[in-house]
Amino acid sequence: MLKYIFCVVFGIPFAVFGQGLKIEVELKQAVDKKIFLASHYLGNIYVKDTVLTDGKGVGIFESDSLLPQGLYKIYLDQNHHFDFLLGADQQLLLKNETFNSETMEVEGAEETAAFGAYTSFLRDLQTKKSELNDRLQSASTEEKEKLRKELLQLTPQLHRYWDRLSEEFPDSFLSKFVKAGSVPALDISTLPEEVQNNDSLLLNARFYYQQAHFWDYFDYTDERFLYTPFFKSKLETWFTKVLYQHHDSVKSHVFGFIEEVRPHKRIFQFAVSFFLNSSINSNIMGMDALFVDLARKYYLSGEAFWATEESLEKVRENVLFFENNLVGQTAPDLTLEGFDGEYHNLHAINARFTLVLIYEPDCSHCKVFVPGLHAEVYEPFKGKGLEVYAIYSMDNKEEWGNFLTEHNLFDWINVWDEHHVSRFKVKYDGRKTPGLYVLDKDKKIVAKKMTVEQLKDFMEINLN
Repeated sequence: MLKYIFCVVFGIPFAVFGQGLKIEVELKQAVDKKIFLASHYLGNIYVKDTVLTDGKGVGIFESDSLLPQGLYKIYLDQNHHFDFLLGADQQLLLKNETFNSETMEVEGAEETAAFGAYTSFLRDLQTKKSELNDRLQSASTEEKEKLRKELLQLTPQLHRYWDRLSEEFPDSFLSKFVKAGSVPALDISTLPEEVQNNDSLLLNARFYYQQAHFWDYFDYTDERFLYTPFFKSKLETWFTKVLYQHHDSVKSHVFGFIEEVRPHKRIFQFAVSFFLNSSINSNIMGMDALFVDLARKYYLSGEAFWATEESLEKVRENVLFFENNLVGQTAPDLTLEGFDGEYHNLHAINARFTLVLIYEPDCSHCKVFVPGLHAEVYEPFKGKGLEVYAIYSMDNKEEWGNFLTEHNLFDWINVWDEHHVSRFKVKYDGRKTPGLYVLDKDKKIVAKKMTVEQLKDFMEINLN
């Protein structure tokens, strides 16, 4: 199904000058219709040209320059479109009785024709696999052994097809494209017996093997893969599922990837932007540290040649609000006035864990979160080494006092900064409330942005 079509022109020109483009299309189901030539690009689809077909359904897309090689689409409407691979030879005829890629005929471009033949082969292979699996369900013991052997032969058949395409079309995009979606599987017979027979060790072995071999069949330095639906989804899978989700583990892999693609400007731009956005939007605690690392290395240094001044200003703002409160760092110290007029120093608190809470009474989330935190976390663990340094973020003492009284919160260390001289909103990113940080006995930030339930589980593990 077509996901999006955008009529846009990229700032970096697509065209490569030389032999011209001529794609003649013959579609019997599109007589006297306007059809589109569109390119896949990083998960979206962009219109490149339009033509009006004649009374025989014939239309010609022409240009003095070539298009980037990749996966393209002939599009009539949401229900009528098909993909084809555009390789080095871009003078060709596409004939199709329907809008199904499997019925497409190609003349004039061997690489494009070979891609069509490969999709038919792949369809037949998948049908065969499905049939064998169905037969396995009701087969006798003897028949099952034979069927399993047949199933095992399907993958070698696929690999032989790949090898043949590589021989027939050496250095072509086709030979790379057909393998791109595959990740080699670990042959567990190569592992020591103690690993094979231990589910936990085997799981770890498979995880690290996949991590090491995830890109074996995908050349992420080849810009032609940008013009397919696969580059972005492949990178998302790698970043969110293949890499171990911890800042210290992810960082070296991400920076290694970026430096490898640096010579390829379009991929470099995409990779840096992708990782920056993914890190700031990640639900994994501590991944904002990766955002800060990337921002400093590529954006604030001036290496992000594509960044506008507006986007740079937003990056600077986020770095300012993130850089002082990253997990693993010592929490910024504060000395703030209490509700009773006494001053309280954060680092002077003697507790196994200290929660730094920033809230405002009118915040709808705070109205639920703060009383819940007191009842479900503070009350059960206040005698076991837990303290709360609760910062009222506004400047209306009457409102503050009413909230403390209503929810019986006077057993916390309640503080405020009436004139906002401490910069606590910058040091602890007070742009959104409630804000919450978990500090250990040495006042190192060990967690943040947790739910009440997560905090409860954390304290049960660490304070019981």
